[in-house]
Amino acid sequence: MDKELKRPIRVLVAKVGLDGHDRGAKVIATALRDAGMEVIYSGLRQTPEMVVNAALQEDVDVIGISILSGAHMTVFTKIIQLMKERQMDDVLLTGGGIIPGDDIQQLHEMGIKKIFSPGANTSDIISYIKEWVKGHRSF
Repeated sequence: MDKELKRPIRVLVAKVGLDGHDRGAKVIATALRDAGMEVIYSGLRQTPEMVVNAALQEDVDVIGISILSGAHMTVFTKIIQLMKERQMDDVLLTGGGIIPGDDIQQLHEMGIKKIFSPGANTSDIISYIKEWVKGHRSF
């Protein structure tokens, strides 16, 4: 746990839709856990509603979506909508997977600051989450 924070950062790692490949999500979850974060892995075949409800129940600081199925625009749009409806403005939404560059730009315009592609360095992901939480959450 970071000295500046009073508790570990809580992260929900989720696989949404019919995408059945979760090796990358498990690697990220393990790296975040090794970095001192509390990680909740939701498992496969989650709906956006299930993800947002779990994030609320678990009081997470971060939602990380892993998606390889090509449904990223639909999934992220729905999660953003649900987060707004539930006033989750202080929860970071990020993710990664197979997402074309043009779509990444659209996701940035929707408010998702960072999308991590396959092969992203886990230390970059960890640093991004830590810096975002320090700047946007208070605990």
